[in-house]
Amino acid sequence: MKALVIAAHGSHLNAESSTPTFAHADTIRAAGVFDEVREAFWKEEPSFREVIRTLESDEVYVVPLFISEGYFTEQVIPRELRLSGWDVADWGSDGLSATHVTLTSEDTGKTVHYCGPVGTHESMTDVIIRRAESVTSDPEVGPGFGLAVVGHGTERNANSAKAIHYHADRIRDSGRFAEVEALFMDEEPEVDDVTDYFESADIVVVPLFIADGFHTQEDIPEDMGLTDDYRTGYDVPATVDGHRIWYSGAVGTERLMADVILERAADAGAPVGDAIETVREATRAVGGAR
Repeated sequence: MKALVIAAHGSHLNAESSTPTFAHADTIRAAGVFDEVREAFWKEEPSFREVIRTLESDEVYVVPLFISEGYFTEQVIPRELRLSGWDVADWGSDGLSATHVTLTSEDTGKTVHYCGPVGTHESMTDVIIRRAESVTSDPEVGPGFGLAVVGHGTERNANSAKAIHYHADRIRDSGRFAEVEALFMDEEPEVDDVTDYFESADIVVVPLFIADGFHTQEDIPEDMGLTDDYRTGYDVPATVDGHRIWYSGAVGTERLMADVILERAADAGAPVGDAIETVREATRAVGGAR
């Protein structure tokens, strides 16, 4: 038997934080390629520490629902899963290239295929573009539009910004959008000044966050000038400094995220068959965010 565990942060304060995790798990569960699909969290139940024990399967694929490589993917999750012999050097990663490593769970003896985070997978580029399509209701959006890919950013972890730049560069190289910029909350260039970085009249802003919460629903809209008070709401699009801002909210709420999770598991050897294409077709048919 084979199981998939989607490992996410969760929150004691925001009940919506785990909603995307459960939704993507449901999508993958419906595809029927794993005997078990389980959600696990740092700040909610079931916990990282206990989840392997709850599974009947002897072979487990663990996919971290995180944007960047760093503290949680390199220390917290491996420690809580009790991965025997874990060493971050096993990744051989440059901050973007972690794929998977196969180890044993010390207390259960189960085989664990531990994967890199979803946020650094190349398929996340497609999700960002899909997010732009969803918020504009235009499957051909791009020509004449600017695109801002927004991350948290932090001077404490150089890897935090790498995923943002990686996907912005890939989309820019595709030539689909007139302009593409990587912007941040806590480092330069800052999203507060979004209109300073674009000439395009229309700008789609996609935050590379897993779930909607304090940053995506309160900080970023106020910082960009969409509203003076997030509690009063804002228009989409909203006009700021002569530009129309199409603000999408967290990329992780996009249904196509389920595809990236499956891609990560497939890269680690999971026999997913045609489930990836099935999920892509299903999410395209339903469309939009959760």
